[in-house]
Formats: sequence, structure tokens, C-alpha cells
Amino acid sequence: MLRRFFITLYLAVAVSCAWAQIKTPRQLFPGLFETVQMSDIFPDNKTFVDATAKRDPALIMKDYNDLKDKPGFDLKTFVTANFFIPGTHNDAFKSDIQAGIRKHIDTLWQVLYRKHDTVSKYSSLLPVPNDFVVPGGRFRETYYWDSYFTMLGLQESHKTKIIHDMIGNFAYLLDTYGFIPNGIRTYYLTRSQPPFFSMMIDILAKDEGAKVYTQYQPELLKEYTFWMKGADKLQPGQAYRNSVRMQGGEILNRYWDESDLPREESYKKDVTAVKDTKQKPGDFYRNIRAAAESGWDFSTRWMDTTGRLETIQTTLIIPVDLNCLLYHLELDIAKSYSIQGNMTMSKLYQTKALKRRNAIQKYCWSAKDGWYMDYNWELKHTTTHISLAGVFPLEFRIADTKQAASVAKVLKSKFFKSGGLVTTLDRSGQQWDSPNAWAPLQYMAIDGLNNYQEYKLARSIAENWVRINISVFNSTGKLMEKYNVIDTDVKAGGGEYPLQDGFGWTNGVLLNLLNHYHIDQL
Repeated sequence: MLRRFFITLYLAVAVSCAWAQIKTPRQLFPGLFETVQMSDIFPDNKTFVDATAKRDPALIMKDYNDLKDKPGFDLKTFVTANFFIPGTHNDAFKSDIQAGIRKHIDTLWQVLYRKHDTVSKYSSLLPVPNDFVVPGGRFRETYYWDSYFTMLGLQESHKTKIIHDMIGNFAYLLDTYGFIPNGIRTYYLTRSQPPFFSMMIDILAKDEGAKVYTQYQPELLKEYTFWMKGADKLQPGQAYRNSVRMQGGEILNRYWDESDLPREESYKKDVTAVKDTKQKPGDFYRNIRAAAESGWDFSTRWMDTTGRLETIQTTLIIPVDLNCLLYHLELDIAKSYSIQGNMTMSKLYQTKALKRRNAIQKYCWSAKDGWYMDYNWELKHTTTHISLAGVFPLEFRIADTKQAASVAKVLKSKFFKSGGLVTTLDRSGQQWDSPNAWAPLQYMAIDGLNNYQEYKLARSIAENWVRINISVFNSTGKLMEKYNVIDTDVKAGGGEYPLQDGFGWTNGVLLNLLNHYHIDQL
């Protein structure tokens, strides 16, 4: 027993040390990194951080420092000579519109498929043990919450092996780093994303049975530990990392990032944006990064009543969707213990889930709005921005029947448009606001409504969403990352990069809805 303890301790220390030794592009190329990212030689800051050095970074830096101040030095020439510059794997893919949407999605699974054993020595990619499917476009690597919605389509395509492999990768990340990063890049190792790992286990359980809950119990517990770190020591009104002790003593969670520096993949935009804020630079950068952890980068839901980016205050907000996901995680952990016959531990996590459910109802339900809202834990009231995150309590059956009916009424009257559901009611120019819509939120709303027998509205939303997906495909041959559901003839806008096509979670949700509602033509 003692020997096993020391082996476990050794492995934990080894993993910690290995993580500490991982360097990001900014750390590997000090000075060169900042110059490249501020120079606009690549329109997208993500290009350089995804580039692969052709030789030892120390040798590249020596040459750069020797040459950069000499006459005739050309930065772009130097960078292209010393780095492999990434493109998108699907650039050469040509759609066959005549073959139809289903054939297109089936083909895209191969276009978006990546081998795991192609990580170069000097790449910012994090190694994983199994192959995987990527979102597409500039998103050349696995992303955490994207993958759940991609898996919904992979399941419809009976591709259980790749689902199993991707979940295995996430389990590996939990075992190696103690959490699942935003994406499998070194520069994402300071934050996670919406915790859908337990939802992925639910998908796998449909194909492989309840044994998967016990098989992945260690990783479910590690996921929980990451989000709850330091929670037990908090006093009311205190926060630490992702945990907040509410004024009533309950523990709820927020988004957080370990770094307070500009994001490496959006360096110039962050350095430029900080000039407009009254916040301390470190606070502003952390709020920006925390919003990136939410996946909603960016939206007025993270801002004050003005809805301006310089007021972003993500770390002060208790997001309703995040806490619904953690409620589900607690229930899955309880289920894993119940399957093992450990009813003491099962009851413990059932109690945690019940307390969280009650806290969500207490702090996030707004009777005035008839909607579930985010909560500002510092100001002690719900935020003023109504968003589609309010459907998550229906997906996880937290709402009572009256609340669900109210949410359905608000969805129909305020969010429902000719192309589906808008993300918020604000037109701010941010990509996670009106008039834009995103596949994962359509799915959560539709599935949540079905949980409360709101079948007619759920189907209407599904039909409108499928219709805009097919319409854009028929005119462009592409499935997009997001859609404008109000001005359906206009491309979705906003964001820090051009509209991406591919697109993993769009494909997954669309195929799920096509099969669930038996839709092929509208």
C-alpha cells in the first residue's frame, strides 16, 4: 500500500513538472512573438502560434536577435524561412451539392479527421493518444465543448470508435494535466471550456452500456476537482479560481483563467482593446480569457449594462449554463458510485447536485423576466442581459413545469426567428449576440423543450434551423460555424476572425435533427 502511494505521488509530481516545462510560443520566442503578432504579416494571430518551428527555437532566436536590427531585415521572410506556416486541411475540398446534405456530412467526417501521431517536436500542439475530429477552418485541433456536439452527429453516423477515441483523448488530458484545456494547444493550458465531459460519457453509454460510468469515474472526479478547487475554504462572498461561495453559503461556479496576460492567439486584439478599459490590464485580460473559457467569446452577457467590451466582467458572473453542466457532472459521479454499490458516495454527490439545483433556482431564476439569468455575485443580483444560456435548466430538468412553460413562451416571443434562435437580444456586433445563432444552443433549446413536452415549438425551431443550414449549403456548398437567423440572406458577422466553414458542431447537430425529425426536404 505504501509503495503504491509513493508511485502515485511520483507520477503526480512528474506530471506537474512536465506541465511546468511546457512552453508556449510567447515563451519560446520572446520578442519575436510580440513583433510578429503586432506586425500583421498574418491577418489572423492564430496563424503564428500554430506554426511549427523548422529547427530548435533557441537557434531561431539567436539568429533573430543577430539579424533583426540589420539593414534589409525582412520579418516575413525570416518567419517563413524558419517556420512551417499552417493552412486549413479542407482548403482543397470541393463540395458536391447535388449529392445532398447527408452525403456532404458523411464526407466531412473524413475531411475533418486527424491522425494523432503527427505532432511535430516544435509544434504548439499537445500530443494525445488517439485520432480525432476537428471543427474545421482555423480550428485545426480538438476543442473541448465543440466535440460533444460533433459527437452527436458521429453517433448518428454510427462512428462509435472515433467517439470512443475522442473521449479517450479527453480522459488522457484529465489524467495528464488535471483538466481538459480549451483546445489541445500549449497556449490553451491556462483554461478549460464548458464541462461537457460527463455528457460525452452519456453518449458513449448509449452504445457501450453503464460500465463506462465506472470506467471513467477517475476522470469524472478529476474534472470535478478542477472546477471545485479551493471551494471548501471559501467564506460567503469569496471566490477562488472557478469557485464562488454565495452570500447564502452555497457554492456555485464561474469561468476563470490562470493567466492575466493577453491571449497568444489573439494578442494584438487584446493589447489594442486594453487601451479602452478602465480596468487594470491584468483584470481585463483575465476577464477576456474567462469569456474565452465560456466558449461565448464574446457576448454582452459578460459586460455591464452598456454592453461594451471594455466593461467585460466575466469573473464576476455566475453563468447559469456552467452550473447546469456541473449539476449534471455531480449526477453522473453519483451514478458511477451507485453502479459500484457505493451508496455512501453516491448519496454524497446526489446531495451536492441537489444543493446546486436549489442554488441555481435561488440565484438564476428571474420571475420578472420569466427566464433563467446569469448572476453577478459581487453586485448580488441577476445580470441585465437575457441570453440563450437560459435554456440549460430545461436540458437538465432543473426547471419546474411553470418555469419551463415561461421559458418556452419567452423563446417563442423573443428569440425565435426565421432561421432559428438568436443567441441574445442585443445587437452589439459581437459574434455571440443577435442576429447570430449557433448549433449547440439550438440543440440544447430543442432538447430542453422536448423534456417538458413543448414538442410543437421544439419542432418549429428545428425546422427553421435545418432550413437555413440547407439553404446556405445549397448556395455555397458549405456548413458554417454560425448563422444570421434574422437576415437569413446575410452571412453571420462579428468575432475576431472571418466566418469559418467545416464545421464540426454544425454537422453534428444538423444530422441529429435530420434523423430525429425525419427531415430531408423543407
